[in-house]
Amino acid sequence: MKPEHLEKNSIGREVPTLVPGLGEFAPYAGPRARLDGKHVWTPTQYPRKIAAPTTNKVARNLKEAIEKSGLRDGMTISFHHHLRNGDALVGIVLSLLDEMGLRNLTLAPSSLGDSHDCVADAVRKGVVARLNTSGVRGEVGKAISRGEFELPVMIRSHGGRARAIEEGSLHIDVAFLAAPACDRLGNFTGSAGKTACGAMGYAMIDARYADHVIAVTDNLVEYPLAPRISVPQYLVDQVVVVDSVGDPSKIATGATRVTRDPVQLRIAELAFGLLKASGMLKNGCSFQTGGGGPSLAVARYVKEYMKSHAIKGSYCIGGITGYMASMLEEGLFDALFDVQSFDAAVTSSIANNPRHIEVDASCYANPFNKGCLVNDLDVVILAALDVDVDFNVDVLTGHDGVLRGASGGHSDTAAGAKLTVITIPSMRNGVPSIRNRVQTVVTPGETVDVIVTERGMAINPLREDLRAIASDAGLPVKDILQLKAEIEKVTGIPEEVRFGDEIVGLVEYRDGTIIDTIRKVL
Repeated sequence: MKPEHLEKNSIGREVPTLVPGLGEFAPYAGPRARLDGKHVWTPTQYPRKIAAPTTNKVARNLKEAIEKSGLRDGMTISFHHHLRNGDALVGIVLSLLDEMGLRNLTLAPSSLGDSHDCVADAVRKGVVARLNTSGVRGEVGKAISRGEFELPVMIRSHGGRARAIEEGSLHIDVAFLAAPACDRLGNFTGSAGKTACGAMGYAMIDARYADHVIAVTDNLVEYPLAPRISVPQYLVDQVVVVDSVGDPSKIATGATRVTRDPVQLRIAELAFGLLKASGMLKNGCSFQTGGGGPSLAVARYVKEYMKSHAIKGSYCIGGITGYMASMLEEGLFDALFDVQSFDAAVTSSIANNPRHIEVDASCYANPFNKGCLVNDLDVVILAALDVDVDFNVDVLTGHDGVLRGASGGHSDTAAGAKLTVITIPSMRNGVPSIRNRVQTVVTPGETVDVIVTERGMAINPLREDLRAIASDAGLPVKDILQLKAEIEKVTGIPEEVRFGDEIVGLVEYRDGTIIDTIRKVL
């Protein structure tokens, strides 16, 4: 799309206010611009055909289920990504849709990973024409960055996607939902079966709002499924049995044990030092961190500190790792709220521990509901691909400008948490991680409190209170320009990626406004 109707948003990014084929948009105006108690939000329910009563929803095969669903050219289909890099269902369905001659579809998964290169093939064949997602990697990211999609792709945060589905700006015609254990009437769970994946918070939203829901399982169990149901039968139209919906061993995208890398350990040590000095680690605190990299190392420090000081937190939220489940078992937190499980070790916890609570993506992070979990979050530890001198964060585009990441819950948690800490190595492969201007803003700097590298930490000027606390604690606090200059003495200043004028993607902030665009890489 050639840019037209461009306006600068509140962080100075030029964004379109009108995109033919997608509609009108409002520029980003600040993280709380629509959260002042005056903005009106109207969730939409679409009329649906009333199904005839049945005692068995199992279709003979996937093709029959698709035919019965009424799926036609130009409609929107969705998938969840709880099996992450082990997912096989997207490829199975797109291949069959190609054989059936369906074309010009909008693909709206909760995210895409390295296992979804098949989507790029479906685009080239004309099966898929448009994409709404949170994350893109591999061949799909390359295809977007080369401008192979008919319209700009829409990138949404997890909370923003839930909001869009509930309000109807993202309307799903048919949802294909991988169901690790499912009964004949469609009750299914992610906490049992050979492809168990833990929590199914994204599937819950799709099942609730899609016009037609097909649960696809490789483990049909006796009715009724018990004891834990992720999606109940009244939300499911059909059940299909296949040989396999994926490989759960590939759910963990990175190491799920504490890192031994000295750079990552140093980052974790500094980040924890800030948490300790801030006073946020106290009875009743809430906490979120991811898996892999320095995140689990930070969690290890937090665990040891809480044990030694007899601190009991309230809850952890987000993508949950086995490490967080062990903290629950040891009584360091009262509960886990789990929208997505980051490794297979979580499955037994969510199946057996009543304090390990499965929640949907709206409960987790939709900014427009009556109280999402991130709004009560004390501390969040987040990673990044790049940051800039205004504390803006890019988790989407690599140093070469090609899409290779995910918005996820990054901007959601940063906006809600009282303390948002970005952990990032000062350089990757000799390329500095602090830039004058990130290529793609996902999380605005006004919601970021501190950036921690192994060479020191930069604290947002909006948080002079935090700067004083960190300095008094003897932590290596540096001005972000100083930190950037120190890194560039080692790496040099890299050449900027060359982008064309064509907009190939829109980055929607969690409130539905446009925070940035993605341009075609030359």
